[in-house]
Amino acid sequence: MTEEAGVAAAAGQQDAPSPATGATRGSGHGATPPTTPLTVACVQMRSSRDPAENRETAIRLIGEAADAGAAYIQTPEMTGLVERSRAGLMENIHSQDEDPLIPAVQDLARRRGVTVHIGSLALRAGDKVANRAIIIGASGDILATYDKIHLFDVDLPNGESWRESGAYTGGDVAPVVRTPVGRVGVTICYDLRFPYLYRALAEAGADILTAPACFTRQTGEAHWQVLQRARAIENGAFVISAAQGGRHADGRETYGHSIIVDPWGVVLAEAGEAPGVILASIDLAAVAAARQRIPALRHTRPFSVRRVG
Repeated sequence: MTEEAGVAAAAGQQDAPSPATGATRGSGHGATPPTTPLTVACVQMRSSRDPAENRETAIRLIGEAADAGAAYIQTPEMTGLVERSRAGLMENIHSQDEDPLIPAVQDLARRRGVTVHIGSLALRAGDKVANRAIIIGASGDILATYDKIHLFDVDLPNGESWRESGAYTGGDVAPVVRTPVGRVGVTICYDLRFPYLYRALAEAGADILTAPACFTRQTGEAHWQVLQRARAIENGAFVISAAQGGRHADGRETYGHSIIVDPWGVVLAEAGEAPGVILASIDLAAVAAARQRIPALRHTRPFSVRRVG
């Protein structure tokens, strides 16, 4: 079992709209979207400065999620390494072709027949670092990658200062990936605060929106759940977001609370702070139903803004 949390299974939707026909079109490749409910999972971690230790933990927890019947398994942002120091980061990371976690996950995905979404890895990109999500199909092939677009540069009231742009390079393309559980729109952490990104993914066909994260405790307590539910409600989509949780070796404290939300904004499963696995059953009929009941995606109109005074 997991360190403290164990495996938490979610019941079905509460107070959800009744199923309806119709679906949005999407891009991507791979499996045909499902017609029956499937189980999805978030792996919550407390990644350290030791990549080998983190790799072992990730593989173990992904295996537990597969044992519990998950068809899609997501790990958090910075799965392979949580390191605030740029020097420590550069000393311990690899290029995508050389990172040892990726082939280990590919082998597991192939053996277990599951889709694994590595929430992100810090990977060498020239003289900087890419904060990169990697989606691996049940064949073991890499279906898509995504480099975090919005970089977290902020000074928090508690004295913490973050300058992701000092080490990381931002991406500029967000994929919608066809998987056995539906079309997955891929983002990372701070992206969650930019709603137009999620609307663009939904308009491109995403049934499921994702934001694996490493939220600070302070911002997580204030905003984490409400942002997740808002993105789900605004777009009539499932939201699945695995998280880092607890106090890390580099001194940072992350919020945890990995979460799975349905298209009506109902929280299907939510973790606490400890490492572990959460599960929920999702049915894409709920996406069509929510978008029929509140057809906001069809009501978008061009407009201009004029300042007065």
